[in-house]
Amino acid sequence: MSTYLFLQQYWWFLIALLGGLLVFLLFVQGGNALIFPAGKTEEERQLIVNSTGRKWELTFTTLVTFGGAFFASFPLFYSTSFGGAYWVWILILITFVFQAVSYEFQSKAGNILGKKAFRIFLTLNGCLAPLLIGTAVGTFFTGSQFLVNKNAVVDVAAPVISRWANDWHGLEAVTNLFNVGFGLMVMLLALCLGALYMLNNIAHKKLAGRLRKTLTCCFVAFLVVLLPVLFRLFTMEGFAVDESGVVTLESGKYLHNLLQMPVVLLLFLVGAVLLVGGVLLTLLKPAFNRGIWLAGPGTVLVVLSLFLIAGYNGTAYYPSTADLQSSLTLANSCSSEFTLTAMAIVSLIIPFVVAYIAYFWRKMDKPSLTTEELEQGEKY
Repeated sequence: MSTYLFLQQYWWFLIALLGGLLVFLLFVQGGNALIFPAGKTEEERQLIVNSTGRKWELTFTTLVTFGGAFFASFPLFYSTSFGGAYWVWILILITFVFQAVSYEFQSKAGNILGKKAFRIFLTLNGCLAPLLIGTAVGTFFTGSQFLVNKNAVVDVAAPVISRWANDWHGLEAVTNLFNVGFGLMVMLLALCLGALYMLNNIAHKKLAGRLRKTLTCCFVAFLVVLLPVLFRLFTMEGFAVDESGVVTLESGKYLHNLLQMPVVLLLFLVGAVLLVGGVLLTLLKPAFNRGIWLAGPGTVLVVLSLFLIAGYNGTAYYPSTADLQSSLTLANSCSSEFTLTAMAIVSLIIPFVVAYIAYFWRKMDKPSLTTEELEQGEKY
């Protein structure tokens, strides 16, 4: 395997890992969406807001890092998707602006809108952000309508390599049932993770009871959406790339990828067992509240596996339905070998950063959040 090919696959693996971490950290959004369904009193709602408020920066930072990694390693994807399907990304960013403003101002003096208004904003962020992110990721499998012409870079009048093939600029993704189903799946998963996180993070008996009931409903709904989405994913036509770079449609491509890469299949199965096991243990054992530490890593592994089957094994990770040969692959959309090498060296500090975050996360969450702490500490 050439060094350049290894670097392309290495950076796709890092992006896939960031994608898995991002979906796991969407438990913040899932928790926000449960402010009103699970929290029935002001005290309970404040506990929920303070619980998610401790971690919301991690989700947003990971989203930005995810986009930055794409920009640095696969710049053609960045310019095509972020520059073409901009309405989707703008809506995602707006929901995160709602979140940041809500945490900052809902408890400030002079808040003329009242806490409830800002908590509604948090609820909107909790539902819409995972839904939109999931819908956008769904296009990695169904494709988007864009055109790529690298020769245009020498056109002094209009040096635009990629352009969108319609005026919807990404909003057409919601017209595809698979994309919407994928988005709903991510949203319901975020709700489950949010409930699991707060069960582990908040010490409040009545709120815990309602969180378990909410978790039951959300997990059942998640399974109802998950099964047809996976069936469709593993039976649909995928976008295969041959050695010369020609893109063709292949029936069952993503199932073939999973079966032809045993390590990825193992990661997927282990992740699924951890995710389901974390939820079931929480629901079946009333005293068990550590489900997030099983379901969280399980989520990362499952999402990592889905990204890998979208880009590895001769697959176009960002297909074009307007022109198959405009589809983006690891080979035709990556940075130079020098750039990938330099960034690969820098990426070696990632484990130390993760260890630092994990250490202070544990220090921050070691004592469960209680009503007494609300009275003594800062409220969001």
